[in-house]
Amino acid sequence: MPSPPLLYLSRADVEAVGPDVPTIIRLLEEAFREKGAGRVEMPPKPGIHTRPDAFIHAMPAYIPAMRAAGIKWVSGYPDNVKRGLPYVSGLVILNDDETGLPSCVMDCTWITAYRTGAATALSARYLARPESEVVAILACGVQGRTNLEALAALFPVRRVYAYDIVPAARQRYAEEMAAKLKLEVIAVEQPRAAVVESDLVVTAGPILKQPSPTIEAGWLKAGGFGSAVDFDSYWQPAALAEMDRIATDDHAQFHYYRSVGYFQRTPDPHCDLGELVAGLKPGREHPAERTLAMNLGLALDDMAVAPEVYRRARAQGVGTVLEL
Repeated sequence: MPSPPLLYLSRADVEAVGPDVPTIIRLLEEAFREKGAGRVEMPPKPGIHTRPDAFIHAMPAYIPAMRAAGIKWVSGYPDNVKRGLPYVSGLVILNDDETGLPSCVMDCTWITAYRTGAATALSARYLARPESEVVAILACGVQGRTNLEALAALFPVRRVYAYDIVPAARQRYAEEMAAKLKLEVIAVEQPRAAVVESDLVVTAGPILKQPSPTIEAGWLKAGGFGSAVDFDSYWQPAALAEMDRIATDDHAQFHYYRSVGYFQRTPDPHCDLGELVAGLKPGREHPAERTLAMNLGLALDDMAVAPEVYRRARAQGVGTVLEL
């Protein structure tokens, strides 16, 4: 019996059929509810490291309730920006959960960008004040864009302060995101000017093992929420120490990263996102709490979204059929 065909989806194909942000948030919430209930298989991601502060990771996961099984092979190279190349690149491979045969190979860039922003927004649903309306974005690259889109899908955002070490990047971001989301977006010259004014703070620079963090204690206002997309690269230890509640997306992977040199002065998270979504641990309990999500980026996120992309591509006749 011949093997079924394999569908290949380029980056343009994925972008053409990708679900909207509210749908991605919903898919992640379903996946993390399953994780909280212990119904997900997701080993810590192994990796190789060919350059300082760069990585190539293998990220497998299986979510039985969503019939989602597969792996992401993804790299993150900070110096690629200087070469005109994306910081993050890679592939997602989906497998049929009954036969194990590969069913789809797709570019991972769009999924990685939007599922990461959705994880921030999902964390904020449980950790931020629902009336939060002012956002700070520190580092105005891809994640600065998708994180803002996701937060704006859940919160009544009216104003954004944007900072990047490259003045032209923060100005371009302000213009583009103001036009896209119909929000007031203000480019600022210093990170403190963004943080102290905001209810929701996202840091999205490169992930560094030996960072020189910027955000100081007292910058995040009482009642504020932060999302450290770049691990602890932007947050000084004193700023982390004053958090009332820190959440991650997976305890095991947090402690794995600590064992290889990250998070040396970061407090242990009190919960993970699966525990929050499943109601096993409380989120925000008081309006004045300072809270932080330190999501690491999980294969679970990718396996929540990639099968939906695959289903839409098949339904719309998008992609290239390959023979195994």
